Amino acid sequence: MTDKLRRASGGQVVYAELKRQILSLELPPGRRLFEPELSQQLQVSRTPLREALRLLLAEDLVDQLPTGGMVVRSLSAEEIDELYTVRAALEGLLTAEAAERMTDPAAETLTRLVARNERLVEFAEDAMTAGHDFHLAIAEIAAHGWAARLHQQVDGQMARYRAFTNQSQLRRSAALEEHRGILDALIGRDAARARELAEAHALTARDTALAAIGERLP
Repeated sequence: MTDKLRRASGGQVVYAELKRQILSLELPPGRRLFEPELSQQLQVSRTPLREALRLLLAEDLVDQLPTGGMVVRSLSAEEIDELYTVRAALEGLLTAEAAERMTDPAAETLTRLVARNERLVEFAEDAMTAGHDFHLAIAEIAAHGWAARLHQQVDGQMARYRAFTNQSQLRRSAALEEHRGILDALIGRDAARARELAEAHALTARDTALAAIGERLP
């Protein structure tokens, strides 16, 4: 990554790397971002670094301190509640639309993704990725432009919280069963049932995330 950063012009690659570190919690919530330290670590000048920090600030991934410095935005129970509630509404809409547009090839694609989720259910990170891919595929099938754009925006903000939703094997197995139920509703072209199950799935993930980070919050 360092060589790529060194070759890059502008702050886009620096921004992408810092965003990755923030979303993966490699840069933990509350961490003060010191420009000299980051500049040395990433081996870039202050100009692209400051551009990257401005982009992160615009995305609400960092907060600006009164002194002018920046800090990684803290985890927030209120933010979890808001993000997952909005996600539930959007995924309900997208899943209902996907049911209406379901084709045999789309059903085969989703079936393969759920099967992949099943194979990886014992591995937290892999299961999370597999489940996420299932939801992204539903959004693509739905072909609802505005809902998809809003879902993408919310999804990006949720990345810091997603890992908290599948830490236990019990929850990963339950999420897999929820995905199977959503898949059955989609294959059956049952839009109302698909919407109901998708919304319930997102709200259960919200509750799991809230419980998981409870000890991290002051």
